[in-house]
Order: sequence, then structure tokens, then C-alpha cells
Amino acid sequence: MNNGMNLLLTGSTGFLGTALAKRLGEDNCYQVTVAVREQGNITPGFRSVLVGDLDAKTDWKLALLGAEVVVHAAALVNRVKGSDQVQLAEFRRVNVDGTLNFARQAVRANVKRFIFVSSIKVNGEGTPLNQPYTLEDIPAPVDPYGISKREIEDGLRELAEKTDMEVVIIRPPLVYGPRVKANFLSMMRWLYRGVPLPLGSIHNKRSMIALDNLVDFIVTCMDHPAASNQVFLVSDNNDLSTTELLQRMARALGKSSRLFPAPVWLLQSAAVFAGKHSVSQRLLGSLQVDTTITKEILGWVPPMSVDEALRKTAEDFLVRQKF
Repeated sequence: MNNGMNLLLTGSTGFLGTALAKRLGEDNCYQVTVAVREQGNITPGFRSVLVGDLDAKTDWKLALLGAEVVVHAAALVNRVKGSDQVQLAEFRRVNVDGTLNFARQAVRANVKRFIFVSSIKVNGEGTPLNQPYTLEDIPAPVDPYGISKREIEDGLRELAEKTDMEVVIIRPPLVYGPRVKANFLSMMRWLYRGVPLPLGSIHNKRSMIALDNLVDFIVTCMDHPAASNQVFLVSDNNDLSTTELLQRMARALGKSSRLFPAPVWLLQSAAVFAGKHSVSQRLLGSLQVDTTITKEILGWVPPMSVDEALRKTAEDFLVRQKF
């Protein structure tokens, strides 16, 4: 471990950034600066620098002072109102223009390594069963968020080719862990309340990564020589069907999984009728990633098992139900 490494972290108040900041504080091996959007978003124990909104005009000079490594976890994630063109324009304004402006300033500040947390959405929205995404696949993002992530990756690789700054790109699939939100939180609520679910015979496979595992992987990439200018697909290396995930999550919550079988075609038809095609795809379709190259290059193995990570997620969820 590179003791005393000067590190700049963005997105420190987000789902991933909060966990990463906690790990960096516990390791006590880094001089950490966190870039914050608002004055009140101070991370205790770290030097905090107010940079404001992420866009092409953001001034990173003070935050980058002395930084050797940048971990960029900040991004616009939620959709905005409007057509696909309006949404894409906003994702480009914030994610693409904002990140590439940041990276160019990082070059001028002599940052050695820029770690970018991308998304498996760069590859696409789903895979045929047992035909995982690989790094050889041509990227095929579908939604504005995924398109913006791909455009950032392209810009960062071009910057790495023209400068001395190393770039590391990480494409995680679904990330779950304490304080998870969105569909994963909804799933836990269904199980906690004992809602009967027609998902008892889904035979898809989906790759996921526990929050602690993703944090550990990012930390590994901070100073691993072989990570330089690489793109990594990461996961827990334990793909689960929707049925298996619900069963394991129910056990972690101390509940019975009240699942019953229903034909997949019927569930798909119902989802289309209800205008929930994207939810249907995530529940019924497969999305797998091949981490072979990641393991070969870095020798990295997820430190936390799926069941251990689900228990930790469940414990946090149950504590929050008391308030």
C-alpha cells in the first residue's frame, strides 16, 4: 500500500462514495480530499473543497492541489423530464462535459492516475443466458445515461493516449449494499412485508457486485501497476437468477420468500401492458459479465461472499425499519 498517497474523491456523499470514504478513513493510508457540491456536504475527517455543480465550467484547481490519484464517482444518475433528446443533452452537459473538463484539469495538475466509475450500461442492457459481456464486445448503450458513460470513456482514453495521466475505467453492474435504493430496496420491502410474488421459477442469470466488493476493487486500482490504462468488468463472480436472489434475500431478512411460479411470457405481457418493460427486463432477463481478464490482470478476488453481503444489506434495512 502506498502510504500517504494524496487522493481526490468525488461523489463522497453518494451511495458508493460514502462507503469508499469510510474505507479510506479506516485504512488511514491516504491523504484524502473530497470535492463537494454544496457547503453542507462536508465529510468528517477529510479535507473538503467546495466545487459546486459538475459541468464544463467547474473549477477544480483548489481540489486538485497535490492530488496524485483521482477517483471520480460523481455523476448525474437520475433521468430528467423530457424527451430522449432532452435527457441525453442533460447527461452530456453534466456527465460528459463535466467529467472531461475535470480530467483535462487533472492532467494540468499532474495527477498520475484518474479512476473513473463507469457502468455496465456501456455494454448494453442485457445478455443471452450464459453469454456474458466481455471487453471484446462492441459497446451498445441504450439509454441516455449509458450513452453518456460511453462518451466519457472514449474521451478519457483519448486523453490517456495524448498525455502521461493513467486512466482506469471500471464498469460495475448492479451495486447493492447498506442504504441501497431503487429496485433493490423495493424488493426488500416486498419480502419484508410478505407480499406474494409470481417470481418462483425465473431461470435468468444476473451479475451483481456488493458495495464492499466494489470499494475493495477501487482501492486495489489506486496503486496496482497493472491497472494502468485498463477497462475492467467487475462482479461478485456469483451470478444469480431473480428467484435465487429473492430466496437468499428473504433468508437474510429472516423472512419466508412467498414466491409462486408464473409463466415468463405472462409476466412479460403484463409488464408491457403496465408500461414497465424496463423493470420486466431486469427481473426476467439476464445480464452477465465475464471478469476473467480482470482476475488475470489484477489477481483480484471479491473479499465478501454474496450471502455475507446480503446479510449486511438486510441488517441495515431492518435497523432503518425501526425509525
